[in-house]
Amino acid sequence: MMRFSIEDAAILAEASYTANRITSPKVMHSCPHQDVQAHILEGDILLLPGSNSVRDYLRYNLRPLRLGHQQLQMSDDGTAKGHSGTTWHQGFLAYSIVIFDWLKTLNIRPKYVIGHSLGAAATQILSKSYGAPGIGFAAPRPKSVKGPVKHDEKCLLINRFDDVVPNLPGAFNHMGQVKQLSVNPKRRFPAHAMRHYREIVDLGQGNGALPTHWAGGQ
Repeated sequence: MMRFSIEDAAILAEASYTANRITSPKVMHSCPHQDVQAHILEGDILLLPGSNSVRDYLRYNLRPLRLGHQQLQMSDDGTAKGHSGTTWHQGFLAYSIVIFDWLKTLNIRPKYVIGHSLGAAATQILSKSYGAPGIGFAAPRPKSVKGPVKHDEKCLLINRFDDVVPNLPGAFNHMGQVKQLSVNPKRRFPAHAMRHYREIVDLGQGNGALPTHWAGGQ
C-alpha cells in the first residue's frame, strides 16, 4: 500500500487549483467535465481540488447543482447509495460518480486520493469505493451513517477548529480518522483556504498531533 507524506499531500492539494504548474508528480490526465475538477498524477494519484474559500463553498456547494440532467440540492436533505453500497449525501455522491465514471473510461484505479474542501468530500467516498488510502483537508461530511464502514480506516481527514465547512452538512458524518486541529490566532472565514491548512500541517506535525506519512489504517 502506498505510503504518502502528509506535507507533500498538503502541497499538492494547494497546487491543485493551478494544476498546470505541478511538475512532480506529473499531471497525466484532467477530468474534462465542465463542473468537476479532478487530476490523475503519475503513480495513479487522484488529486481533487474543491472550493478554496468558505464563501465559495456556501455560494456554490450549498445551492442547487446541476450535473447532467439532474438537479441536486446541497443541503441536509437527500441521500443515495454509492458503488460500495454506503449511503452518502446525494450532491457529494453525484460529484464523485462523475470522477468514478471518468476513471473507468481511462481504466485507472487510483492508488491514493488527495482532496481539499469539496474534493475532500469526494476523497472520502472514492477512498471507500477503491479501498485506497486518502487524505482530505477541510473536509465536509458526506456519510449518512454514524458508525464505521468498510475501508473507513483508510481515510485521514485534517480539519481546523476555526473552519466552519468541516461541520457541514450537519446531519451527516465524516469517514475515517479525523484530526481537528486548533490554532491561535483563529482565522475564521480565511481558515478554509488550503494555504492555511499548510500551516496547520506544520503545526500538527511539530506537536505530534499528526504523523509524517499516511498509508491508511495507521
